[in-house]
Amino acid sequence: MSVRGGGASWVPETAVVQAPMAGGASRPELAVAVAEAGALGFLAAGYKTAAAMRDEIERTRAATSRPFGVNVFMPSRDAVDRAAFDAYAERLAPEAERLGVGLGTPGDRADDWDAKIEDLLADPPAIVSFTFGCPDEALIREFRRRGVVVIVTVTSVAEARAAGAADGLCVQGVEAGAHQGSWTNTDGGTPLRELLPAVREVTAQPLIAAGGLGTAADVAEVLALGADAAQFGTAFLRCPESGASAVHKAALADPRFTETALTRAFSGRPARGLVNRFLAEHSAHAPAAYPDVHYLTTPLRRAAAAQGAADALHLWAGTSYRLASTAPAAEIVAALAKG
Repeated sequence: MSVRGGGASWVPETAVVQAPMAGGASRPELAVAVAEAGALGFLAAGYKTAAAMRDEIERTRAATSRPFGVNVFMPSRDAVDRAAFDAYAERLAPEAERLGVGLGTPGDRADDWDAKIEDLLADPPAIVSFTFGCPDEALIREFRRRGVVVIVTVTSVAEARAAGAADGLCVQGVEAGAHQGSWTNTDGGTPLRELLPAVREVTAQPLIAAGGLGTAADVAEVLALGADAAQFGTAFLRCPESGASAVHKAALADPRFTETALTRAFSGRPARGLVNRFLAEHSAHAPAAYPDVHYLTTPLRRAAAAQGAADALHLWAGTSYRLASTAPAAEIVAALAKG
């Protein structure tokens, strides 16, 4: 697979893309295994410092000569209702006590954005993608001057039109696991098989289809609907190379968890996960306050993972979560590429 700025030469021949999953799942071991199997692997820079992002880039480069991507979150612009946030913190106090930790405090809402962009421009990977918004055209041009492919996540036709300067779009349907990549912190979403052809009608850019995909048949279907590649996140969560926690991996196959839903309970932004006790009890009360709620619940989620408390953990999962396999990443790529 060759990669260069512009055009569609960055699309892997397998038509399979591994989703960038912030929080640890998309570690270098996973991106390397996926890339070596002929698909496109991604690292996730969200919630990491620039130094931590750089360390993962170098570890990935040391293990593969194949191209890979790095995903960056656009800075949040949420206007936080402080009273609603404080009320939610009070509501979660018993959860913290139960887990034996304190609540977190809102951190750097810029997510080390400037340092990450400076670092990526200085020594870029083959591909840089953006979620929760679109960088301005000047920054896209700076990456393109360095031969970097720029991809932007979109969840609507309007967002697709506004991302016309990008080299490609990741078209994310509402079925996707974890955070919805919408540019505003709003409810709702559009099913992928409705959104994808609508976006194809308004742009000739290469498109990556994402959201609830789990089989080779899904790959064939989205390609027929206008996509150039299919993106999978949940499909890789249980594989040996994934950095997802053991409790998260086990929950994806646990018969106790029978459905997924969108929630702001863990981060303050709509994200799809397995319906557990925490999601069911707190979703209706969580404010639209991202990433403040993310930082508030970080100690709770870390403790829940360490203690094996699946009912208190963010169990991100797309709608096809039951298809997630424990096979090595290369075998998963091969099975999906048959589509």
